[in-house]
Amino acid sequence: MDDNKHLPANSNALSIIAAGTKIVGDIDTDGVVKIEGRVEGGIRAARQVLVGRQGEVLGDINTREAVIGGRVQGTVNASDRVEVQGTSVIIGDINTRALAVIEGGRINGSVRIADAKEPGSDEQIHPSPVAVLR
Repeated sequence: MDDNKHLPANSNALSIIAAGTKIVGDIDTDGVVKIEGRVEGGIRAARQVLVGRQGEVLGDINTREAVIGGRVQGTVNASDRVEVQGTSVIIGDINTRALAVIEGGRINGSVRIADAKEPGSDEQIHPSPVAVLR
């Protein structure tokens, strides 16, 4: 009788780390995480990680889509897309399929754009799906 038993329990969950809040440890969710405070640890969110302007992450981010507006010190792995907003600072590498960088956004690390449809295609050269917005 439970029609929702086949859905992941947290697929629609939104977790917010508010400004002034500090988390020490890893975060793991099937939903979305919005960081306005500080996280010292890794973040794994199946859907999306949002780092607000005042947000700070000291650790790796693993997700489908990442929107960075604050500070990240660690590797950002996003299977679909990364957006680097004009207020962001990323100290670490970015691995994704598509990247949008808004003017003012800073990245101090390497960026790897890979087509997830072609496993092992690291050696091939493809046009990079990168947008720089002004």
